[in-house]
Amino acid sequence: MKEYEYCSTEAFEPDWTRFPGWRDVDTSQWRSARWQRANTVFSVKRLHEVLGGLLSDGIYREITEDQELNATMPLRITPHMLNTMVPDLAPHSPEFRERFRTDPVRRYMLVLSSDRVKERMSHPMAQRDSLHEAKMWVVEGMTHRYPTKVLAELTSTCPQYCGHCTRMDLVGASTQQVEKRPFAERSGLRLTRMLQELRSNPRIRDVVVSGGDVANVPWPRLEQFVADCIAIDSVKDIRLASKSLVGMPQHWLQPQVLRGVERLARLARERHVSLALHTHANAAQSVSRLVAEASHALLNAGLRDVRNQAVLLAGVNDSRDAVLDLSFGLLDRAGITPYYMYLCDMIPAAEHWRTSLRQAVDLQDRIMGYLPGFATPRIVCDVPLLGKRWVHQYRRYDETTGISSWAGERGDEFRYYDPLHLLPEEGRAWWRQKATGAVPALAGTAG
Repeated sequence: MKEYEYCSTEAFEPDWTRFPGWRDVDTSQWRSARWQRANTVFSVKRLHEVLGGLLSDGIYREITEDQELNATMPLRITPHMLNTMVPDLAPHSPEFRERFRTDPVRRYMLVLSSDRVKERMSHPMAQRDSLHEAKMWVVEGMTHRYPTKVLAELTSTCPQYCGHCTRMDLVGASTQQVEKRPFAERSGLRLTRMLQELRSNPRIRDVVVSGGDVANVPWPRLEQFVADCIAIDSVKDIRLASKSLVGMPQHWLQPQVLRGVERLARLARERHVSLALHTHANAAQSVSRLVAEASHALLNAGLRDVRNQAVLLAGVNDSRDAVLDLSFGLLDRAGITPYYMYLCDMIPAAEHWRTSLRQAVDLQDRIMGYLPGFATPRIVCDVPLLGKRWVHQYRRYDETTGISSWAGERGDEFRYYDPLHLLPEEGRAWWRQKATGAVPALAGTAG
C-alpha cells in the first residue's frame, strides 16, 4: 500500500450560492442558526427547490423510493451539512452528478435506494434498540449501562437525522417503515427524576448529556440541567453530545449560547469537574471553516475538550487515508480531538453501511503511528448488552459465519455479527439454512 502523505490543509466554507435555491442568501443569513433551522431540507420537494436541475431526475426518484420503502429515519438535513457535499466542485461541472452519488457525506445523510444491500437489507439479528438502552433505563431516558457512567437523553430530536443512528427506535419522527417509541413522560419530569437519580447514587461520576442532540434543547433548560449536574459532589465528568457542531455550527456560535457555555465552564472549574463536548464528523470535508470557528469558540469559552466520535461506514470512511484525513482535519483545522470510531450498530436497514470486524481490526492497525497517541481514534465495537470494546478484544471470531464472541466480566459471552453480504458463500449458506432451522456445523476460522 502506498505510504500516506500528510498535508496540512486550511478549513474553508463551501460557497452555498453555487446551489440555485441559495443564490441570494447572504453571509448574515447563512451564519444565522434561525435561518439554518427554518431552511432545513426535510423533503425531496425541498431538496429540489435547493438543487434543482443539478441532480438528475433519477437521483430524486431514488431518494423518494428509499424514503417510502426503506428509511428508518426521516429526511432532515441542515443547509450547512448539505453544503458540505461535493464541496470542491462547481455544480455545473460535468463530474458533479457522479461525484454527488459517491460523496461520503451524501452516502450517509441522503440515502439512495441503490445504496442498500438488496440481498439482505437488515441482518437477521438486527434490532431497533440494538444496544438495549431502554432496558437499562433507571428512569425514563437515563441509561445506566456502565458502573460509574450514565447516559441522559434529554430530547428525542436533532437538527439533522443520520440513517445509521443507533437510537433510531426513539429519535425523530416515525417513517413509513418505523413507528417510533417516544418518551411517555413530560420533559421537565424526566429531567427532575434524572437529577434525583444522580443525587441518590454516589457511584455515578460520569454523565453523558445527549438525546437526540442537545442543540435541540432550549438553552436555559440545558444550562440549568448541566449546572445542577455540576453541583452534585459525585459527578466529575460531563460530556455534551451534539452532532450539530458539525451539522449546524451556527447554533454554537450564538452569543447567548457561548455566554452560557462560559458560565458552565467557570462553574465546572470551580467544582473541579471536566466539561467537554462530543461531536460526530465522519468525513474530512465536514470540518469546514464555520465548524472550526465554532469549535475554537467553545474551547475559548472554557470547555476542557471538544472530541469527535465517528462511525465506521462503508464507502464513507472505511480506508486508512479517509480516517487519517478526517483525524488530521479535526486536529489541525478545528482543535477537535479524534476519540472513538464505532462499528456501525446492528439496527435495521443498515447493512450497506456496516463493515466486518476484520476490516475494523485491520484498519486500526493501519492508522497506528501517524497521529499523536492521544488523538489516534480507537476503533470500538459496541457489543449489545455488553458495551464498548476495542476491536482487538474479541474472544473468538468465526469469519465464515461472521459471528464474534466477547467476554463479560463474569465470563459470560456476548455476540456481534458481520454483515451477511461480506461473508464467503459458505457463511451465507449457513445463515440461509439457519433461517429454516437446519444449520450445519462449521469449523470456521475462529481467532
